[in-house]
Amino acid sequence: MISFDDIQKAYERIKKIVNHTPILTSRTLNHKVKAKIFLKCENMQRVGAFKFRGAYNALSQLSEIDKQKGVITHSSGNHAQAVALAAKILDIKATIVMPNTSNMCKVNATRKTYGAEVIFCKNTLESRRETTEKLLQKNGAILIHPYDNDVVIAGAGTAALELLNDIPDLDVIIAPVGGGGLLSGSSIATKGFNPNIIVYGAEPMNADDAYRSFHSGQVETNEDPDTIADGLRTTLCERTLQIIRKNVDEIFLVSEEEIIEAMQFAWERMKIIIEPSSAVPIAAILSGKVPIENKKVGIIISGGNIGGLSEFFDEFRKI
Repeated sequence: MISFDDIQKAYERIKKIVNHTPILTSRTLNHKVKAKIFLKCENMQRVGAFKFRGAYNALSQLSEIDKQKGVITHSSGNHAQAVALAAKILDIKATIVMPNTSNMCKVNATRKTYGAEVIFCKNTLESRRETTEKLLQKNGAILIHPYDNDVVIAGAGTAALELLNDIPDLDVIIAPVGGGGLLSGSSIATKGFNPNIIVYGAEPMNADDAYRSFHSGQVETNEDPDTIADGLRTTLCERTLQIIRKNVDEIFLVSEEEIIEAMQFAWERMKIIIEPSSAVPIAAILSGKVPIENKKVGIIISGGNIGGLSEFFDEFRKI
């Protein structure tokens, strides 16, 4: 299991490359939940998501021989973009396996903006793994797994570390959970910084495998998670489950309507563009499910990549 020291070293390694993202507050949100909320805005990170931290931390530590082999990963979007950009910066060939239902905003950024090769697969975890494995056997590239990877997790944890360096007296930190990389890294950073800080995860009810795994002690799966939070449809692995069960205090579930309402609140009242996955922890506090009254709470806003915005603005151009 990675340590707090690993996350500190990761931060020193990447801090000149990543954005030191802002922390936003809202009087209205504070009033609604009767707590002081601090949003760590990784939607303003490079590639629009926290994923760049882990991807750059991983790729920057490859040997020159491994860099020449190239890298490969599978992702529905944000990790795809992150690996693609990190590879572009470090002059490494990147191949990304993406589900054929992926958000086209994320596909276009991965392929056109950052220059990676995109290979599509079916929209199942099994298809992602099979397609990736075939490519690995074919070209001998280095796998950069989205979350089942210690150096990726360490990089992800630097967002929470950065938040705590800026606001050290938090009582609670909350992060969304899908595959568990962000929550794992955040929990190690938080408990290493101050073991008295409570760490919560937040997850869609329609993709509740992390919640069930947390309570059963074994990796649970969802056959077809139907949630608007596309970044949270993945399943925990043994690595992230072990970390989460050790460091996380509870995981809370939210409905699709609660996710949409939270995203709408962030867009309309706070004027920040967040994606559905980022809205999940906000939904958890707005719904009153999380015991945070009179506490100082940090929330990791994981990303802000939204599909359909180009079409939205095209409609305005027609007016």
